[in-house]
Amino acid sequence: MKPKQITFGLFSMMLITWNYTVQAEDQNMHEGHKTGNTQHDSHGEMSHDSGKMFLEKREIDGYSVSFHVMEAQEGMRHGGSHNLMIKVEKNGEILNDVIINSKIIFPDGKDQSKALMRMGDWYMNGYDLGKKGKHQMMILFKTADGVKHKGGVYYPSK
Repeated sequence: MKPKQITFGLFSMMLITWNYTVQAEDQNMHEGHKTGNTQHDSHGEMSHDSGKMFLEKREIDGYSVSFHVMEAQEGMRHGGSHNLMIKVEKNGEILNDVIINSKIIFPDGKDQSKALMRMGDWYMNGYDLGKKGKHQMMILFKTADGVKHKGGVYYPSK
């Protein structure tokens, strides 16, 4: 086999594994709804934070944006200890034609910005989020109509 074929094969396997991981996490999230293992903040947004998974939805300019963070498994690290994943929806439809940039401000005040890459219905990239304290997560996304939208959440870490 040629190196490109091996690389493509490994990437394909990682993508399939990641897809199953996200599906399992989504299933666990929905199970949390059934068992009451979710938290709602004062604005009614849901937040799941079991230490390994975090999911919070925000309404941004009429779009429903899901902020999902989970510890990156060995071999699935896309630039950090945790994967930041974003899903954008409008009227219940998932948008797959947005451009998303992200910025994290770490507890020590330093920051890092990255473009997010599309992986199925999610856009993602990795960040090192192992430091104690709150991380401010911000996104700027551009929709197909050329309009830019921004918003964010805080990610609590141990």
